Amino acid sequence: METNRKLLRSLGLGYVIVVVIGNIIGSGVYKKIAPMAAELHSSGWVLIAWIVGGLITLFGALSNAEVAGILADTGGDFVYYKKIYNRFFAFIYGWSLFAVIQTAAISSLAYVFAQSLNSLIDLPVLLPSLSQFSIGGIFFPFEGFTVKLSAILLIFILTMINIIGLKTGAGVSKLVLILVFGGLFLIVAFGLGSHQSHPLQSFNFGPDSQAPVTISAFFTAMLASFWAYQGWASVGFIGGEVKEAKQNIPKGIVAGVFMVIAVYLLVNVTYLSLLSIPQLEEIYKSGNQIAAVEAVRAFWGANGALFISFLILITTLGCTNATILASARPYYAMAQDKLFFKSAGTLNKANVPANSLMMQGIWAAVLVLSGTFDQLTDMIIFAVFIFYGATSLAVFILRRRMPDAPRPYKVWGYPVVPAIFILFCIVLVFNTIFTRPREAILGIILIFSGLPVYWFLHRKSRE
Repeated sequence: METNRKLLRSLGLGYVIVVVIGNIIGSGVYKKIAPMAAELHSSGWVLIAWIVGGLITLFGALSNAEVAGILADTGGDFVYYKKIYNRFFAFIYGWSLFAVIQTAAISSLAYVFAQSLNSLIDLPVLLPSLSQFSIGGIFFPFEGFTVKLSAILLIFILTMINIIGLKTGAGVSKLVLILVFGGLFLIVAFGLGSHQSHPLQSFNFGPDSQAPVTISAFFTAMLASFWAYQGWASVGFIGGEVKEAKQNIPKGIVAGVFMVIAVYLLVNVTYLSLLSIPQLEEIYKSGNQIAAVEAVRAFWGANGALFISFLILITTLGCTNATILASARPYYAMAQDKLFFKSAGTLNKANVPANSLMMQGIWAAVLVLSGTFDQLTDMIIFAVFIFYGATSLAVFILRRRMPDAPRPYKVWGYPVVPAIFILFCIVLVFNTIFTRPREAILGIILIFSGLPVYWFLHRKSRE
């Protein structure tokens, strides 16, 4: 590999939108309505949580788009933080991406892919005698090992595809996205049109149990919705490979998030018209059922379950691929600044950061063995919203520090929109600490596990 190669600007606006949507639509649209129902006990409140989650995500995306319009480059928020805050904060963010945010996202998506594959093929059970082996009574690496091994194999196959070249990886995402949109619209059309559908039950605001709907429960439910919306900021990571990045990245983020919000509302209204809240709560308690599968089974029977399992397989394949594609770029940018392992800063003959992709794949595989899907996703959302808030705060800082800088896009509703988003990030982080302390503590530990790495790299750089 050569160290003097440069990333090529080869992606236009269409590919930017594909990468945004491809990084968002993954497992959440199929699975997360069940834990939300278990928290809120009301179909109407579940829909409100999806809407508020979408609006808050849009507020964050609008704020991020203004910052990207000024500073867009390979590495996304890592580059922004280095220029706005300092090298240490930028490193902590980049390390968090590697330690938990992006790698755990890859692990979670691959895990759901493997679950769907197992439901279709019924893979042989591996190492059942070690299923109860634990590390500290917390991690059970060999529990469901067949599914976990399948997820690990997917991660490495997609990593190798993306090592071949950027256009190869982006092309896979584009093809998969066409299939996913087609499948989701089939579910909406046939689901709402079936005689089993009761659309009005989607808008019932009375709780279906004695448990009240509290503010804390609402925020906890939105952890699930935010996982479904998570990934929109990843397009900033490939800023150095986008044509006219300072115009196309803001446009792509806004267009992509709007499209996803519309699709999610249609799909979740369909689920709620087919399944009652008690049914969704039972699906959540079972631990091995997927809400979308049961909804489609209601009007298409066994063939419907087969169809939706295949669609989930395709969707999570595409989202895993898009996440792998984008996520390796910040580590490359960090290595170029001597804030990550040196080998991650080299490109192969296809002008792709192959070493960065391999490091990411190895750690994502380790995380697959560490926990369950919902544990991983709650940990991700807790960690990522700390940094989402920092990016929105940067809108205020740059308006003050660089008032005359060219802004291809200015956040709509300034200063109210970024201020609301920052406030929401603060509340979400503290609510997660109280309602999901284990996931919050693990997230904090992984974020700050980078401190000795920073000290080592800083000392080495000075020498």
